[in-house]
Amino acid sequence: MKITVENIKGLNKDIKVFVDKATINSYMDEKYEEIKGTVNLKGFRPGKVPREILKRQFGQAIFGEVLDKVIKETSTKALEENKIKPAGQPKFDLKTYGEDKDLEYVISVTELPKVELKSIDNIKFDEYSVKIDPIETEKRIKEIAKNQPSFKDVSPDTKAAEGDLVAFDYKATVDEKEFKGSEGKNTQLVLGKDLFLKGFDKQLIGVKKDDEKIVEAPLPENFPEKELVNKVAKFNCKIISVKKPDEVKIDDDFAKNLGAKDLNNLKELITKQINDEYKNSLDRLSKNQILKEIEKFTVEEIPENLVEEEVKILSQGMSEDDAKKSKKNFEEIAKKRIKVGLILNEFGEQNNIKVTEQEVQAEVQKQLQMMPGQEKMVMDFYQKNPSALASLRGTVYEEKIIDQIKSKAKSNKKEISKEEAEKILKESQKLDHNHDHDHDHDHDHDHDHENDTDGKKASSKTEKETKKAPKKTPTKKTSTNKPKKS
Repeated sequence: MKITVENIKGLNKDIKVFVDKATINSYMDEKYEEIKGTVNLKGFRPGKVPREILKRQFGQAIFGEVLDKVIKETSTKALEENKIKPAGQPKFDLKTYGEDKDLEYVISVTELPKVELKSIDNIKFDEYSVKIDPIETEKRIKEIAKNQPSFKDVSPDTKAAEGDLVAFDYKATVDEKEFKGSEGKNTQLVLGKDLFLKGFDKQLIGVKKDDEKIVEAPLPENFPEKELVNKVAKFNCKIISVKKPDEVKIDDDFAKNLGAKDLNNLKELITKQINDEYKNSLDRLSKNQILKEIEKFTVEEIPENLVEEEVKILSQGMSEDDAKKSKKNFEEIAKKRIKVGLILNEFGEQNNIKVTEQEVQAEVQKQLQMMPGQEKMVMDFYQKNPSALASLRGTVYEEKIIDQIKSKAKSNKKEISKEEAEKILKESQKLDHNHDHDHDHDHDHDHDHENDTDGKKASSKTEKETKKAPKKTPTKKTSTNKPKKS
């Protein structure tokens, strides 16, 4: 095998690869031996089919497989030997090829530029911690108590009023006939919330323990028995109990019901929770500062093919005219984002930062917690969209890189109050809003910065707090296993 690098224009290179026919033939012999034992042809014992017969029957397919394998192996070797990291998918131009022939082809590749990381240590950023006033913690605990109402027993002749908890058994009919799900035991309703059926609650106002009450209400649109939808059902309700709201006592028992050891422990947990809420947002500000500093770094040449890809992403959904008008602006944004991504990836590689499967799954779990009640939808989304999972892996990879940069950069530690935190975040939101028209860091994007051996990617996006499932983001891989024949 002979490899020669020629036609060097900046980052663009043509690599000429020559593989002699003896090597190709040895690959062919290996493949014929491999299939000889598996082919069953009428008139021949297994493993005894002559090569000429195999060649007639399968020769073309075997050569196709061998060609793909040789190109994959030799092109990978050619890039590695010349220490070339491709920016995007290399192109392959087959000059000569065929059975019992030499193979000659050219790899046209854009190389990733060399990136200088010395300045990382000089990056400055603010690192905030928030001091939470105990009054804030008390306030949050009172809100939790308010949303967890307690009810107390009252005398049997007490009539139910709005806000009371009424427990009842019922039997229901439509047109005097019972239906599936027409019976309920110990059903409990807080009157006035209208959570059972529309207009049901108010008909129970005034009932007391052991009363029987006929309630009429239409069955809802999502009722399983479709033929009964919107039909009025009669509910014969037997009242089991009426309970009045009781003030929740904030004590150790209350704390234990919420999973804490005691009230003091609950206060510690709530203080941490409030702190974390601000910390996440303030950490994003620190990250933005770091990314803005990295934008000032110099990368001598940005690969044009990556810029084109990025501009396509930025132009998605725009009319042709608008895309043309915005092209110059988008190219500037693209170059900035690609530069940041290149620097982050280079830092990740030099520091051997990797993403484990456990870390990706932990990130999925975070997404599930952010969308209570929609867990199945989120899980289905990731199972059906491997590219979205790869994008999530990229986010985790980027966060790990930023954390490592923070440990090397110069942090300006600031302890601030909750009010100061709110003010800082409000001001940053205003700035974000003012810069929104620039599309800067607004889109998830992929740079073919690496060989994607870990499925990792630093996207250099500034994340915004969101409660949506991540958008599907196509991920491209820099690989050489599917050469383009031209």
